Amino acid sequence: MADKNAMKNKSAMRNKSKVKNKDIAKNKAAGKKKYAVDKTMKKEAEKRTAGKMGKKKYAVDKTVKQEAEKRTIGKMEKKYAVTKAFTEKTDHGKSVKEKKVSGKNTSEKMITKKQNTDMCQYAKKCGGCDYQGLSYEKQLKEKQEYVRKNVGEFCKVLPIIGMEHPYHYRNKVHAVFDIAKGGSVISGVYKAGTHDVVNIDSCQIEDETADAIIHDIRGLLRSFKIKTYDEDTGYGLLRHVLVRRGFHSGEVMVVLVLGSPILPSKNNFVKALRKLHPEITTVVLNVNDKKTSMVLGEKETVIYGKGYIEDTLCGCTFRISPKSFYQVNPVQTEILYTKAIEYAGLTGKERIVDAYCGIGTIGLIAASKAKEVISVELNRDAVRDAVTNAKRNDIKNVQFYNADAGQFMVEMAEYRADQKKNQVLDATKSGKKATPDGNVDVVFMDPPRAGSDEAFLSSVIRLAPKRVVYISCNPETLARDLKYLTKHGYQAKECQPVDLFPWTKHVETVVKLSLKKDTPKIEVIMKPDEESNYTPQEKATYSKIKEYVKDKYGVNVHTSYIAQVKRMCGLDMGENYNKSKKENPEVKQCPQEKVEYIKDALRYFNEI
Repeated sequence: MADKNAMKNKSAMRNKSKVKNKDIAKNKAAGKKKYAVDKTMKKEAEKRTAGKMGKKKYAVDKTVKQEAEKRTIGKMEKKYAVTKAFTEKTDHGKSVKEKKVSGKNTSEKMITKKQNTDMCQYAKKCGGCDYQGLSYEKQLKEKQEYVRKNVGEFCKVLPIIGMEHPYHYRNKVHAVFDIAKGGSVISGVYKAGTHDVVNIDSCQIEDETADAIIHDIRGLLRSFKIKTYDEDTGYGLLRHVLVRRGFHSGEVMVVLVLGSPILPSKNNFVKALRKLHPEITTVVLNVNDKKTSMVLGEKETVIYGKGYIEDTLCGCTFRISPKSFYQVNPVQTEILYTKAIEYAGLTGKERIVDAYCGIGTIGLIAASKAKEVISVELNRDAVRDAVTNAKRNDIKNVQFYNADAGQFMVEMAEYRADQKKNQVLDATKSGKKATPDGNVDVVFMDPPRAGSDEAFLSSVIRLAPKRVVYISCNPETLARDLKYLTKHGYQAKECQPVDLFPWTKHVETVVKLSLKKDTPKIEVIMKPDEESNYTPQEKATYSKIKEYVKDKYGVNVHTSYIAQVKRMCGLDMGENYNKSKKENPEVKQCPQEKVEYIKDALRYFNEI
């Protein structure tokens, strides 16, 4: 019995121990669970507390920032109001007082300046328009002051003539094509200072029809499996698209600039494009297969239409080819050219020289009021169009010369000097046909942005026309050239700025100059120590060099040969900015024998 009882007691103790261990395990599990719950609740509580504190801190920081911004804007408004009220400049540079500007009105003007509703969406990326964010009235004031500062010392500057509707005025639109990072086709302009393409669908200053055509060409490329050109690798086909539109005629030219001469399915491509834009009157393929920054290449093929468009300007009809220079704003160009012809003071008896004539616009417009017009242009394609334009308008008193304007004027001046000296007509000089008696009454000059060069200006002085009409797109180089002309017998009478390029900093200007009545016929010799912005080599004139070579060697040398040898010897000729747009223009080179003769002459005159 005792043994049985002992066994029962042991069994009971084991069972009790098991129950106790189970209870301990349960308590441990419950404790862990409770700890986990408590920990989770604690974290949630901490998050809520941090959120409340963060919001409170953010609110405080935002309030402080807003207060700081208010104080800054207040200071700016005050400064703007004072500046506007007391330092506004007149056209003649004198300070005038205005009515006090209230803080409210000033604030509105600042907001208008900073956040103009007309602000182009591409303004920050493109960089093509300098005056985005400024009202058009403010732009005109800026340009007026720019011209006054540069030209005001020479003559009176009239108020600038602006546009009534300064939008979508560019009748020539160029777009470069590329591939975006995602593989989509883009077209637009290069970002300022880079070759990164900014994709543009519509531009505020470009012709709307041209923009729409370029946009739709972009869409057609995928359908026709045409790849865009890659500047880095040289692979691809379409490089650029150029669209020109006649303002009055409405004719539209599309130029497709390709990296190779073959456009797959070109007829179907043109058909699809004209279905979208039936206003297109001609399509031209231009081949530019060279790694160059120039847009147009040498070879052209007309695949639809006549290969050019026509437009009317100041009553004359002009033929415009892909490479022809034609002002991009025809509305303002008519105003500019009308003023230029007014300044010429034509009576029907004058002999005119139209230098840098392009396709002959100014000269042909002036021809009906003059006796004779001599037009000079280096670009061969432009001269070809100019001749056609004269025939198209039945104008017979204009002669065109394919030559560098500066060199042509030098030859005319030398021919006139020979006439006076020898009283014999030299039939070998190009000036003979142009000016049989060596006289010129009016010179129209419309040089590039870099202005004219010393050779051209000195030739104008030697020819001594009664009036010079200077059309300029750069007031700074205009001022430089006016300084030269006014120093050598001319007086600037009046200046008229015309806004041909709204939203950009560029401004077109026309100046009337007259020969002073007491000025004798001038032979200009620039001395090395004479104050000038040029660095001429005038110890030996072209005539003297020719005379020396003729006397010593018995041969004649052309002016262009002398110019070539001077450049060869490193003499400063003044840069020729009227260069051919062709990459390798055909220039007759001076024979080696004559090179030595000319060098001998330069040594004789201590030039080298």
